[in-house]
Amino acid sequence: MSTDVQTLMEMGFSKDRAEKALAKSGYKGVQIAMDWLFAHEDDADIDDPFETPQGNLLGKPDDGSGNSKSESNEDGANTGEELEQARSIKCDVCGKLLKNEMDAQAHAARTQHDSFSECTEEIKPLTDEEKKAQMEKLQERMKQKRLEREEQEKKDQLEREKSRRKTGKELIDIKQRMEEQEMKKIAEQRRREKMEEKMARQKVREQIEKDKRDRAAKFGSTTQSNAPAPNPVTASNTAQPPPTAEKKDYTECRLQIRLTNGQALTQTFSAKESLAAVRLYVETKRTDGSGPFTLMTNFPKKVFQGEDYEKPLDVLGLVPSAVLMVKGQ
Repeated sequence: MSTDVQTLMEMGFSKDRAEKALAKSGYKGVQIAMDWLFAHEDDADIDDPFETPQGNLLGKPDDGSGNSKSESNEDGANTGEELEQARSIKCDVCGKLLKNEMDAQAHAARTQHDSFSECTEEIKPLTDEEKKAQMEKLQERMKQKRLEREEQEKKDQLEREKSRRKTGKELIDIKQRMEEQEMKKIAEQRRREKMEEKMARQKVREQIEKDKRDRAAKFGSTTQSNAPAPNPVTASNTAQPPPTAEKKDYTECRLQIRLTNGQALTQTFSAKESLAAVRLYVETKRTDGSGPFTLMTNFPKKVFQGEDYEKPLDVLGLVPSAVLMVKGQ
């Protein structure tokens, strides 16, 4: 058993794992083999039996007949001298003594040395102190590797947490921007609706003003055409009796409008304005809800219908003052 395999086994690794790690790492030493074991400890085939590749053994080249040159000469002559048994393998480049062929292969892979020879010198086994020192060194190295791996795992976990938080913040920002855009759209829609409503009300007011001017012009021309011509005054006329009191011509109409919630509105209108103008005024001032409504009087009781809203207030008998009630439909 090679020294490196034995060292790994003394550290707690099985023989198959030790031999496999040395072979997979190119026989570059215990430390590199140990690193390979740490990196592949979760492999499914890590504990499968390992078969060492077979080849020509160092110091025993095959002569083609199945016998090594060290066994006997080709003519079978016996010199009577026993060959001294080889106890180790020596690296001709650096002079290091190696225990067996596997150690020699590992040394060659690690140092790129390619010249070896058999040696009768025996490798002294490690003392207990040397083994203990080597074990402590390897255990310290294993501890350092474990700490480095744990530190790297902490760094990776921290990076993952940073990435998760960054992604969460980006999602929150995107959601907030979408909500702000939606609020802007709603506000713009409401602004357009208010503008359209304002324009519609302005259009109604303009139409009412136009109707008022048209009616004023119409009634003015009618009054002038129907006015009686004055009688000429002569000096011979006798004294005339005093004229009777004439009906006062009111130009304004003061209305008190009672809403459905009991609130009262007071407003002065022109006597020639239509009841539709009063209805528009009520629509703009209502605080008792929305919905269709009609106007009515109590004394005498009269509910105004569609055509009544086109008539002037004086024609409807609401001049100089009156009380109107708002009635929901």
